[in-house]
Amino acid sequence: MLRRVLRLVPDRNIGKLLLLDDGERVKDVVRHHWVVFVMPYAIVSGGVLLIAMFPLLPISVAGVLALVGVGIIGFGMFRASEQHLDVFVITNHRVLKIRGVFEVKVATMPMARILDITVERTLLGRILGYGHFVFESAAQAQGLRDISFIPDPLERDRTIQRALVAAGLRGPAR
Repeated sequence: MLRRVLRLVPDRNIGKLLLLDDGERVKDVVRHHWVVFVMPYAIVSGGVLLIAMFPLLPISVAGVLALVGVGIIGFGMFRASEQHLDVFVITNHRVLKIRGVFEVKVATMPMARILDITVERTLLGRILGYGHFVFESAAQAQGLRDISFIPDPLERDRTIQRALVAAGLRGPAR
């Protein structure tokens, strides 16, 4: 059902965002870890429970609860769509964060501006296999700073480090 809803949103063709004339190539496309879907699906389940109570209640109350349930389901599906469409892209020239459902926002940071990457892993994140990135750059206002709920964050960090070394922006690892 989520796929049917997602067909209504704008195109997410990452190839259109690449600088192909400059030799930009995608190294990795990262979606959020599955844990981000727990809350939206819990919200949807709550809406389904409200609708399921429809036959048990008087018609005057049941109609209102059914409408509230449909609204809750719609809200939960929207939140799930937000998480599904939030994408982090690593290329050989830059990193991009694409987010939004109906209004798509693209934040980019060239590899040359990345000074430091902090990988934060909470206890739950270590158990479930996710972490958070914090990018540091020389710029005061950054369009791309925090990337949350990244699956296998250490491997993604290595991918970025390899791209930095390949671009000649960092020395080889010793």
